[in-house]
Amino acid sequence: MTFFLPDDITPRTPPAETRVLSLRAQPYPDRDRLRVEMDVSPFETPPHIEVTLLDSSGNELTAVSFIEPMTWKIEFTLHLRGKTDPTGHYRLEARLYYPEGPAPEPLSIEFEIPPAE
Repeated sequence: MTFFLPDDITPRTPPAETRVLSLRAQPYPDRDRLRVEMDVSPFETPPHIEVTLLDSSGNELTAVSFIEPMTWKIEFTLHLRGKTDPTGHYRLEARLYYPEGPAPEPLSIEFEIPPAE
């Protein structure tokens, strides 16, 4: 099944060239949730993507998997669980892969959730 419209002439990348192009994270005002935006290169074959949130000690706080997303721009909310005070530094990591290969290096960003005002 093809999601894209027939007049869509955007060039597609084969699996070996498909990458996460950008990754952004913005804490919501309640500091218990994180808005995540991710752009993927236009693909011929939908990839699988795993996004993981790590605290400053490298402990996994939450993760989400996307199996064959239909769009190149993905927006979602991650909930910060297990933290009474989420103040601190974090790393968000996105790993794009195909079950039969290839798997480029993950893209990661670091950000901070400031203390409550």
